[in-house]
Amino acid sequence: MSGRSVLGSRIARTSSPYIPRHRTTSIPLSRNPHTQKGPTEHRLVLTARPSLVLGPRRLCRAFSSGSGEPATPLLSPREGRDTGEQLPLSDAQKRTIYALSTPPGKAGVAVIRISGPDAFDVWRRVVQTFGKGKERESRPESWKMHRCRVIHPATQEVLDDGLAVFFKGPRSFTTEDVLELHVHSGRAIVSSVLNAIACLPFCRPAGRGEFTRRAFEGGRLDLTQVEGLRDLIDAETETQRKLALRNAEGATRMRLEHLRQEVIQCMALVEALIDFGEGEDIEEGVYEQARGRVQKLRETISHHLSDNRRGEIMRSGIRLAIFGPPNAGKSSLLNFLAQREAAIVTPVPGTTRDILELSLDIGGLPVIVADTAGLRKTDDMVEKIGVERAKQLVESSDVSLCVLPAPEVLSQTNDGKWKMQLPPPLESLVKEDTLVLLNKTDLVPTGIRPSWPSDTIWQASLSTGEGMAAFMQGFANVLQQRYNLLNEDSSRIEEPLITHARHRTHLENALQFIDAFLDTPPEDVVLAAEELRYAAQAIGKISGLIDVEDVLDAIFRDFCIGK
Repeated sequence: MSGRSVLGSRIARTSSPYIPRHRTTSIPLSRNPHTQKGPTEHRLVLTARPSLVLGPRRLCRAFSSGSGEPATPLLSPREGRDTGEQLPLSDAQKRTIYALSTPPGKAGVAVIRISGPDAFDVWRRVVQTFGKGKERESRPESWKMHRCRVIHPATQEVLDDGLAVFFKGPRSFTTEDVLELHVHSGRAIVSSVLNAIACLPFCRPAGRGEFTRRAFEGGRLDLTQVEGLRDLIDAETETQRKLALRNAEGATRMRLEHLRQEVIQCMALVEALIDFGEGEDIEEGVYEQARGRVQKLRETISHHLSDNRRGEIMRSGIRLAIFGPPNAGKSSLLNFLAQREAAIVTPVPGTTRDILELSLDIGGLPVIVADTAGLRKTDDMVEKIGVERAKQLVESSDVSLCVLPAPEVLSQTNDGKWKMQLPPPLESLVKEDTLVLLNKTDLVPTGIRPSWPSDTIWQASLSTGEGMAAFMQGFANVLQQRYNLLNEDSSRIEEPLITHARHRTHLENALQFIDAFLDTPPEDVVLAAEELRYAAQAIGKISGLIDVEDVLDAIFRDFCIGK
């Protein structure tokens, strides 16, 4: 049997078009007629290697010899087995993606974004400018709005009259060719344009975040900028907007890169002793110099880790728990902050039995306010569950605000001083950093109202509104002071480095490797260098910048080898 027939029979017997990687197939070619020791087969060894997956309806595998040179595929990627029919591309082969980039619904303008190597083909088939002849068919001028009609590529029906802009890669958001169609934002118009693009065989709908992922893969953004962009879209307060914008612009990236480069510089000092320490003119005290720099770096990272989660709280919101005895005015305070009837308010004690949460903007800060059940001893099973939940929430919240009825908790001693007596269920929950609002001051005679020197205790009346403006101003100031946001000039310097739990995890890992380096004796310099390498990689994982060649660059830049 010839090699061709054997190969054909082996392929015919293959039930599946998917051949395992690097399967070695031995094929007899001919017998040796010149030997007297019996027939000997010369065998050609072929290695089956999948070069392209085209779907279950066809077999397209490139076979290569032992040298690894590819041979001609058995079937064309775009043709059928016998008929030569054009077969559809798989999603993996469709590199051009499209999606609606603006919120769906009725509005003035909707933006449909197309990105990929075939973006210009989409322009040619879908966009019809108002030029004539060759001017209409020529490649559009990049980064310029063009008045156009959007047409269906199959029927040539005009779908809408709008604008189109073409971004020639790599000067685009994704670093690829990008086309944006600005059409009227109506449900029927947007749907018809998306369906028209779907008719093009080389386009597919984009996945969640796929445009930003391509920007990251193309080097336009790093991971911290991607997170900043997402936070910027989700920002609801001025503080969140400022923090997210700085991250999206690369502020966090530069600060992390500074830390990573510092680790690399220290690692370069240590590895210079390994590679060039014997017989080379390397100055003395290099290892001690590296340890000193690493010690300062450790202090910097520890400072960022001991920020009381300021960045994460600013991004996700300050969790505020309102607690107190029944009928103290907790639900009324929640309604006042929300400027609407968010909670039910009645004179019946124990009206609120579960936790009610709202996201609010207080002084430009994102605050998640939670109204809790009144804390008291009760035999009601449902209310008892609410009381336990309230206690757990107060313990886990970032800020706690205790609302107390002034006539019930204030008393005057014999020497004329005022005393505030907490109800027993609240004594374990009120701490030094707990904020206190004395409500119902309208029921206390004006002449005998006490004055409190503390800036964390306020007196007001939610029923009359008296004192509430001073409370809101003081409450916002306390929040800003606690999270270092009061001084606008210093906010850029003191802004938190860690804004996501992922950042904290990687920095904690880096700190562990740095501690391991500091604990390594000088004679184990190889192990010490590895600990610094792991620390640099842990920091690099935050922004997605990991490059082992940085070490060699630092060595040759800072040391004169062979001097």
